[in-house]
Order: sequence, then C-alpha cells, then structure tokens
Amino acid sequence: MNILILGSGGREHAFALKIANSKLTDQLYVAPGNSGTQQIATNISININDFQEVKKTALELDIKMIIVGPEDPLVNGIHDYFASDIETKSIAIIGPKKMAASLEGSKDFAKEFLVRHNIPTAAYSTFTKENLSKGFDFLKTLNPPYVLKADGLAAGKGVLIIDNLAEAKKQLSEMLIGEKFGKASSKVVIEEFLDGIELSCFVITDGENYKILPTAKDYKRIGEGDTGLNTGGMGAISPVPFADDNLLYKIETNIIIPTIEGLKKDNIEYQGFIFIGLINVNNEPKVIEYNVRMGDPETEAVFPRIKNDFVEIFQSFKNKTLDQINIKIDERSSATVVLVSGGYPNKYKKGLKISGIEDVVNSTVYHAGSVQNSNEIHTNGGRVLAITSFGNDFKKALETSYESASKVHFEGMYYRKDLGFDL
Repeated sequence: MNILILGSGGREHAFALKIANSKLTDQLYVAPGNSGTQQIATNISININDFQEVKKTALELDIKMIIVGPEDPLVNGIHDYFASDIETKSIAIIGPKKMAASLEGSKDFAKEFLVRHNIPTAAYSTFTKENLSKGFDFLKTLNPPYVLKADGLAAGKGVLIIDNLAEAKKQLSEMLIGEKFGKASSKVVIEEFLDGIELSCFVITDGENYKILPTAKDYKRIGEGDTGLNTGGMGAISPVPFADDNLLYKIETNIIIPTIEGLKKDNIEYQGFIFIGLINVNNEPKVIEYNVRMGDPETEAVFPRIKNDFVEIFQSFKNKTLDQINIKIDERSSATVVLVSGGYPNKYKKGLKISGIEDVVNSTVYHAGSVQNSNEIHTNGGRVLAITSFGNDFKKALETSYESASKVHFEGMYYRKDLGFDL
C-alpha cells in the first residue's frame, strides 16, 4: 500500500525508517519531510495543517494510510476531516480524533479527565483573566516552586516553573492579560509542584485493546545539569533504569488501564499512540501530562528497540485486533543524543553545511532540522540531528552515541554531554 507520513522531525524520520522496511509498504511519502526522509521516501512540500491540500495529495497518490507525527494536525481535527469525507473515509488515519486529541490540546481538559477517572496527578486549578485575583489567591495556598501551564499548545514552551511567589504572580498576569503565549494562555492551569524524577510511558491502542511500548526518559533543558531554557528535547534513554517491575505494575494498574477505560466510559474514540508523561514520587507514579502522539526525541530511542512491522500493527486498528499482536522488544538499551544549532532554543542560524554524517558507523543518525541542497546537507532548524546507539546498558549506549556525535560538524553545533547524569 502507499503510505503518507506527516511531519518533518527526527520522529518522522524514525517512523519512515520503520515503515520503509515493512513488507506491506509499496510507496512511502513524507510531508514535508527532511534530508533523512528524502533518502528513503519521497518528500512532498505541502502544509500539513491544510487538510484540503493533504486530501488532494492523498487522492492523487492513492494513499491508503496516513501516519500523523506532530500534534497540531490531530488537535486541529485531521482524523475527523478525513473520516467525514466520502472520498477519504476509507483512508486509515493513525492518530486520534479531535475530541481525544484534547488530552494534549487542552491542559484543563486533561486534568479534568485525570480527576474524573481517579488517575494520580498533581492538585490543580484553572484560571482566566476574568478571575486572575483568584489565581493569585490559589498561588498563596501552594508551596514553591509554582507550576504554570498554558492551557493550549505552545510549541513545548508553555510551562513555567517559578521559585518566587511575586514572580509567579507576574508571570500569571503576563500569560492571561499580556497573552504571553497567545491564545494558548487564555486559560492557565496552576499545579502543585511534584518532587521526583520524570519518565515517559508510551501506549498504543486500537480503541479497545492496548500494548505498552518501552519506557524512556528525555532531557528537556538546554544546559547540562538540567539548567537553562526548555527545548523540544536534548536526548533520551530507553528503557528507564529505575522503572522496575513494581513501578511498571503501578503504572499499568493505576494509570494506563484507567486511561484506556476512561476513554471508553467517556465515549472518546481513540486510535493511535498515547504518550504519558509521568513523575515518580517516592515510587508512586503520577501523571504530569498526556500527549496524543509519540514524543521527540523519545521516538528515536524507543522505535529502534521495537522489532515488529509497524504497518501490521497499524492495520490491526481497523478490526480492533491489536491484542493478537505480540510486541517484540530488543532487550538492549538505547540512547539518543540531539545535536542542535548554536543559540537554540532562541535565535539560531540556518543553512549551515553539515559534514561527517557519512563517518558515523555504529549509530543511527536521524535527521530533524536538516535539508538537502544538491549533494550537501544543511541545517534547517534548531534541533538538527539525533544520534541513537545500542548498548548493554544506557552508559554504553551513550558512550557510542557521543563517539558518533564527535564525528559530525556544523558551525555552532552543540549537544549535552551529561545525559543520564541523574540515573
């Protein structure tokens, strides 16, 4: 069958590598893709949030399955658009419908879902500019640090953790009154701060059954020791060393099963990936957030460890037979190191020549913010490449990824050299 992947990052390159190797794939297309996907698929330059344009392309290319990488098209309702159109309703869309995507699209919706289904999470309250003063009062009831989350999508930058009450009030005002994150912060969720270590859990569901994919831990801050600004992700490790059988049992029993059952109870149709951001507080897992797609760079660490044919997995959604598939996992550890442009996540240059990729032999190089011009590959974004390696433990895997990273060069290139420091 002909398959279309939507997205342009390292996550989509990881998807493409898996899908290209499926015996069920005839032609593979990626929109808009990057220099990595260009080597194994056909890139298509279209706006993935213009559903009419996506539809036109899908019909022209006889696409039978669309795999949605990023959150925006899902939150904007691409699945609903295709399902409601007589010309496209037979095309399989891998990713949830708009209502289900609200688990990521609205922090308030997600918190209400968690509380309604008794899933462990931080205490919270939601505020708008109309009740700003009540927001100030709520902050006074909490101990620092204070967690402020823009309700809507803010490109991963809508969460603030602030130590000082006066600053927290100032930032709350800037979010609600000053529209610091635009429409995304027209509502703000204030949460109690949970002290623990974070991890990511990935689930795939056909709407009835679910399968648990390998855990991962990603590193969001730009600076070593988890300092500086938040980014899209500077690296990831899979599996998480501290996620023992006892913790995994609690995650499945207290979080995953109630999530799947809660979706059914609420009549929320959900097919696709569920990313559950967790924090381990004294060996008790609690939910920080839901994402309605795979994470990036976690995908680049998790997908290499899954041995299954992903097209076969996705095909099971139609008849809800995911339970019949045995997910096969590589027992080795994987580690992903992200190479970013100098200045990221603030201002950075584009169009810089990348060299040395061909010298990497013991790792997989996933392209993200990169573009091919003639025979050269140039930078085209903040997060440029992700390098993933295997090892008997995460330290060995990291060692190989760092060795491979040292062979790649572009002006201003930066990567964190302390991944796994907290494990």
